[in-house]
Amino acid sequence: MKEGTNLEEELVIQNKDNKEFILKAVKENGKFLDLASDILKDDKEVVLAALSQDTESLEFASDRLKNDKEIIMIAIKGSPWTICYASEELRADKEIMLEACKNYGQALYYASEELRDDKEVVKAAVENKGIIIKYASHRLLQDKELALIAVKQNKTAYKFIPNELREDEEIKMCYEDAS
Repeated sequence: MKEGTNLEEELVIQNKDNKEFILKAVKENGKFLDLASDILKDDKEVVLAALSQDTESLEFASDRLKNDKEIIMIAIKGSPWTICYASEELRADKEIMLEACKNYGQALYYASEELRDDKEVVKAAVENKGIIIKYASHRLLQDKELALIAVKQNKTAYKFIPNELREDEEIKMCYEDAS
């Protein structure tokens, strides 16, 4: 047996090409997907079984399946931070990014440039985590409504908004009330 692995992991490694075995294993521990063969990491049935047990197991899915909208939606509903594993194409998908940003504002960091300039997506992100406004487009950084939301959510966001908005009385009051 390899050093650093337990008996269960060793069995999974020995059976990494056996779909039935891997299906059973990932249903018990989704992260066993990491030990499966590349062919099974690219098998949608196997990946869905792993995600049903542990949505963080998306990390180990094939690149092809990280470009599958159904797979990504399942993963981000359980673990919104896993948006970081989604394909570039899906990080440009408004529906996916909105879902991720509502529950994990930091997801805006992974959004396409176009979606960082989409007010609905940025608003969802800053409502969840105000300081994430720093990843909004230059245009939306100038948006008073978004700046207010961000500062109300987290006063630290104040340092990421432009000076003109920092001088706005309503935003200054909101910042001072939060202090």
